[in-house]
Amino acid sequence: PVPSQSRSGDQAGLRSASLAIFPAAPHSSLMFSIEHDFDATVITLLDEGDAPLKEDVTVNLFEDCVTVEQYDPRRDEVVTLTLSLAQARDLAAALNLPEGIYRRSDGGTSKP
Repeated sequence: PVPSQSRSGDQAGLRSASLAIFPAAPHSSLMFSIEHDFDATVITLLDEGDAPLKEDVTVNLFEDCVTVEQYDPRRDEVVTLTLSLAQARDLAAALNLPEGIYRRSDGGTSKP
C-alpha cells in the first residue's frame, strides 16, 4: 500500500539524508531496499564488500517514531533503537554538518 499523505509528509525530511558524505569505496555497490507496509516505510541496508561484514540494518519509519534494528550475533538477538521523529530529523541534519553544538528550528539549523 501507498503510505498516507500525513505520514509521508512527516517523513519527507528523514528521507533526504545525503549518501554523498559517505562515498562508496572504489568498485563497490550500495544495496538497500525500500518497502511501503501498511503502518510503516521499511528500509533495509545490506553490508556488501570486504569482510568483516556487519548484519543488515532495518529502519522502520512509523507515523510517530523511527526504529533502527540490527541482529547482534554476540547476544543472539535483534537490538532495537527507537528515535522520535524530531531525533531522526536531527540525525539526518547532523550527517551534513561539521563538529559543533547546534539548535534546529523550522527555519534551519544554527549554532546557539
